[in-house]
Amino acid sequence: MNAMTDTSHFDRLSNQHLDALEEETIFILREVAAAFERPALLFSGGKDSLVMLKCAEKAFGVGRIPYPLLMIDTGHNFHEVTDFRDFRAKELGAELIVRSVEDSMARGTVRLAHPGESRNVHQSVTLLEAIDEFRFDALIGGARRDEEKARAKERIFSHRDSFGQWQPKAQRPELWTLFNTRLQPGEHFRVFPISNWTELDVWQYIEREKIALPSLYYTHKRDVVERKGLLVPVTDLTPAKEGETIESRDVRFRTVGDITCTCPVESLAATAADIVIETLQADVSERGATRMDDKTSEASMEKRKKDGYF
Repeated sequence: MNAMTDTSHFDRLSNQHLDALEEETIFILREVAAAFERPALLFSGGKDSLVMLKCAEKAFGVGRIPYPLLMIDTGHNFHEVTDFRDFRAKELGAELIVRSVEDSMARGTVRLAHPGESRNVHQSVTLLEAIDEFRFDALIGGARRDEEKARAKERIFSHRDSFGQWQPKAQRPELWTLFNTRLQPGEHFRVFPISNWTELDVWQYIEREKIALPSLYYTHKRDVVERKGLLVPVTDLTPAKEGETIESRDVRFRTVGDITCTCPVESLAATAADIVIETLQADVSERGATRMDDKTSEASMEKRKKDGYF
C-alpha cells in the first residue's frame, strides 16, 4: 500500500511538472502569434518539434495553427522522418513550407568543400534565404537549454540582427516573463518555447500525451560500425571505412538529423516508457552521444549560431 501511495504521489508531482512546462510553452506560442506579423514554426518531424506541435495544437486547435511549418531539408534526411513530417502536417491541416540545401547549392550560395561533406552546417544559409523570401520576423524552434552549452545561453526570445546573426552579449533581459519583441527592419527573433524542458521531460510528455513519433526513435536492427566512440549507421552516405567491422545491432536514435552526422545508440527500448527509464540512467547528453559533427567540427556550436545556425 505504501509503495502504491508513493508511486501515485510521484505521478502527481510529475504531471504537475509537465503541466507547468506545457502551460509555459502554450503561453509562448500564443505570445508569438500576438506579437509578430509573419512567424513560422520550424518543424523537422523530430521529437522536440512534435512535442512543440502538440502544444500548438492545444493552444490553437487542429486546422487553426496561425503560422506555417517550415522545414530546411539537407537532402540527406532519414525518409522515415520526412514522411512522418508530411503526414503530421497534413493531419493537422497546417501549411508546410520546405526549402532545400540542394536548391542553395544550385544557386551557388552553398558550396561544399568536397562531395562527402555534411550539409548540416550549411542549413543556416538556406534558412536565411527562406527568411528573406517569406520575410519571416520570428522563427519558433525546438532547441532546449540542456542540449549543450551554447544553447544554454539562449533567451527564450532570442534576437537576431539584420544578418541573421546571434550576439550573446546583446540579448534582451526576460524578467517576470516579459518579452521585448521590438525589431528593426531586417531583424528577426528565434523563439524557443521548450527551452526549459529536458530530454527526460520531453519523453515523459510523449508518454503521457501518447505522441506518435517516427519509428527510428524506438529499437530496431541496423548495420553500424564503431567509430570514435560512436555507432555510425552504414548507409550509402556513410559507408564503412577500410578495416571497420559491420555489425547488426539493436539501436534507436535519441535525436534525428542529417544522416551524415547523426548516430544511434544501442538500445532495446520499444516504448516511450522504456526510453524514460533509459534517459534517467544516461550520463551523456543526446547530442554528445549521437552527433558526429559536434565531436569533429572545429567550429563550435556558438560560432555556428553567431553565423545564423538554428
